Amino acid sequence: MNQNLQAIQALESRMNASVLGQENIVRRIVLVLLADGNLLLEGLPGLAKTRAISSLAKNLEARLSRIQFTPDLLPSDITGTEVYQPEAKEKFIFQPGPIFNNLILADEINRAPAKVQSALLEAMQERQVTVAGTTHSLDPLFMVMATQNPIEQEGTYPLPEAQMDRFLMHVIVDYPDTASEIKVLSLLRNEEGPSSEKKRSKETISQKVIFEARQEINKIHVSDSIEKYIVDLVNATRYPEKYSEELDLWIDYGASPRASIALDKCSRVSAWFNQKDFVGPDDVRAVAHDILRHRIVQSYEANAEGISKNKIIDELLKLVAVA
Repeated sequence: MNQNLQAIQALESRMNASVLGQENIVRRIVLVLLADGNLLLEGLPGLAKTRAISSLAKNLEARLSRIQFTPDLLPSDITGTEVYQPEAKEKFIFQPGPIFNNLILADEINRAPAKVQSALLEAMQERQVTVAGTTHSLDPLFMVMATQNPIEQEGTYPLPEAQMDRFLMHVIVDYPDTASEIKVLSLLRNEEGPSSEKKRSKETISQKVIFEARQEINKIHVSDSIEKYIVDLVNATRYPEKYSEELDLWIDYGASPRASIALDKCSRVSAWFNQKDFVGPDDVRAVAHDILRHRIVQSYEANAEGISKNKIIDELLKLVAVA
């Protein structure tokens, strides 16, 4: 096992010690970080979404900005603004906003209006922001992790399809099991104790580990048959009538080419985690649900019958064969 994989596993282990019963969420956060993407977490309140993201920042050599999205938020509250300084040589000085950090926690992103949500689009895709006609580059290590609550719809603004597509993964956060929840009680009691500060480790994982791991992941081999399998899966969402009548009834609109790119990236990360130098069909299937979930538009019939997107993707994986 190489040193970078050991360091990443240590990072996961520390996060899992802080976020009990959510191992899948922790793995997804680290996977998206290694794939150099953005993550959307959706779950009920109190399921440790914010804690998981904060845990990453505590254990990684990175700066975290937490932005609480509200209806009165302005785009400049995120990107920053130019401030007038009469005594300075240049009268207008750019004051960076919270977007100029490594890890951006966009808490309850769907509570802000479209103008504010669109302020994130350029940052998420281009890794830069433009203020008053001037473009400012973001740090090489940059990741937006947004959360949203699926049950409270009052006073919310649904994310536009273009913005949803910018998220590499859309992960659903579920309840922890009983044993993990019991451990959570003990963990929080210990954290509230007077000696908790002394117990916290000051060691962090270097950003260099992330960049070196990404280089290793880029070298993982993807065969022609796996590339065709990835594209066939995405095409099946666009032309479901070629595969089954049910799929054709369930899907209104399929995934964009970003889905193919995301499947390629994330399946290579999955293979790297499994200490392989090539991508297999299982690596693609392991990440398919979280990549396709927010890129498929269900039909009215599917909603009426209670057909979930997970079931649609399960059916896709059954019907699409490896070349």
